[in-house]
Amino acid sequence: MVGTRIRALRTARGITVTELARRAAVSTALISQVERELADPSLVTVRKIARALDVPLFSLFEESEPADVAVVRSDARIHVQSPGGGIAYSRVSPGRGRLEVLHGVLSPGGASAAEPWSHPSEECALVTAGRLVVEVAGAERALDVGDSCYFDSRLPHRYVNPYREQAEFVVSITPPGY
Repeated sequence: MVGTRIRALRTARGITVTELARRAAVSTALISQVERELADPSLVTVRKIARALDVPLFSLFEESEPADVAVVRSDARIHVQSPGGGIAYSRVSPGRGRLEVLHGVLSPGGASAAEPWSHPSEECALVTAGRLVVEVAGAERALDVGDSCYFDSRLPHRYVNPYREQAEFVVSITPPGY
């Protein structure tokens, strides 16, 4: 499904496979395999492709336009997990809105990204289980259950779980992140 969506967005923009690969800093072969649904890209790769196409990450998983009132059933959420399994996200909100809401699960010792990164959005994260560290612009903020953190996503950031228990959090992003 994600490969078909990537191909549709790429062709609608008049971009070749080679050009998309260059923009995303991945191989042409990988883009070709993903588009033909022969390879499952990692979260890092999907993020790079989304940035190269200038679309929010989860828009690559959309199937249809949301209704005026959209219900997202818990068993029908779109899920994305990092290759090592450190972070998993499920989209709570429907696609194509101005607000993206994600449920994140971060394993002990895990991080949302190897290095902090930025995108043109704003985020607010609320810890619902465990504890979480939010790194923003080189500073760390430790959060407990019920604590939240709001920041400008243009600042390099990531979520880290240095603790022994799993962390769960809800993050709202506007406009939807890359």
